[in-house]
Amino acid sequence: MIKPLADRVLVKPLEAEAKTKGGIIIPDTAKEAPAQGKIVALGNGKIKDGKKHEFSVKLGDKVLYSKYSGDEIKIDNVEYKIMKEEEILGIL
Repeated sequence: MIKPLADRVLVKPLEAEAKTKGGIIIPDTAKEAPAQGKIVALGNGKIKDGKKHEFSVKLGDKVLYSKYSGDEIKIDNVEYKIMKEEEILGIL
């Protein structure tokens, strides 16, 4: 597993829904990239003005982020996103 540095977090994107609430099956080509994920690793925290600032999120949190945020990486054929904490929009 990769250990993010500084104020970065490693997020495992959640799978996009295969069906709508009405029961319509969505083909793979029409699915949007998921914008939700689970925090699987945290960096050491941000250091600003000589003080360490703790993360607002913790391991296991389900978070919401912009679909264009972070960088996609693949580890052992599993896709992850690595991003700065400030790119996270909220905790679900």
